[in-house]
Amino acid sequence: MARKKSQLSDKIDINMTPMIDVVFQLMSFFMCSLKIVAPEGDFDIRMPLGKSASAVVDDQQVPPIRVKLSAQPDGSLAGIAMNGNPVADFNDLQRKVVSLVGKGRGPDSLADKTEVEMDCDYGLKYANVVRAITAVSGTVQDGQIVELIKKIKFTPPKAGK
Repeated sequence: MARKKSQLSDKIDINMTPMIDVVFQLMSFFMCSLKIVAPEGDFDIRMPLGKSASAVVDDQQVPPIRVKLSAQPDGSLAGIAMNGNPVADFNDLQRKVVSLVGKGRGPDSLADKTEVEMDCDYGLKYANVVRAITAVSGTVQDGQIVELIKKIKFTPPKAGK
């Protein structure tokens, strides 16, 4: 009896060859049945034609617009200035941006070439920053979104002011 128990406890070898064959068959099946979709990743984007090196430089270049948002000690909005000139409110800011860049659209419009630099006081409440971004980036007219300036950057925050 002791002899039979020792024979049963010996290591049993599992033949891996059939299992590897099945894996290779499955792999070849999926490779052969794979259908490659040709338009995958094609987003139908119409890019503007490139300009040659001898193209005339565009004279309609708007300098960067600098918007300064000042804060009161409690964090509320104290004032808005655009390029050093005071602005009454966010609607007035939007009207001034529209008067500078116009309502043209597309890659050659002034709105696409213009960049706004936002200089916000350190303690200013975030809601005022969002309202300023909304004022310079677009409007809603007749239920349609009219995009203005897409390039908006911020000056580094200055603590202590």
